[in-house]
Amino acid sequence: MLAFAESIQLVPDGTLIVHIAIIITMVFVLNRLLFRPIGRILSEREKRTRGRTGEARETIHRVKESLSRYENSLRQARAEGYGLLEQQQSAAHEERKRKIATVREEVEQQIEQQKGEIRAQVEQARGSLREEAERVAANISSHLLRR
Repeated sequence: MLAFAESIQLVPDGTLIVHIAIIITMVFVLNRLLFRPIGRILSEREKRTRGRTGEARETIHRVKESLSRYENSLRQARAEGYGLLEQQQSAAHEERKRKIATVREEVEQQIEQQKGEIRAQVEQARGSLREEAERVAANISSHLLRR
């Protein structure tokens, strides 16, 4: 081990300058041939990724807007449909009320007509009963008086 320790030089000599020159040259060559092209590729990829991300965000935004417009138009169509349905139900209800009133009037007229006919028949029956009663009374009194 002592032999190895003697071969180590603690005082720099001319090889140090050569080593520094080789390192600087290697840094320059690696920077020029490897690091800059890789950096360019990575920055280009980042731009594309951000561009695609922005494009995706824009597409999502457009889809959300379209969905919102669709939902609004669907709500409007439902409201119009419900309004139309309510209007038709109201018209049908009014038509039903009108028909019921017409039928009621016809039934009342028929009832009044039938009542009038019944009154006439009652008066006619009373009249014929009176005549019959008077005839029977006259007949009875003539039988009683003849005897």
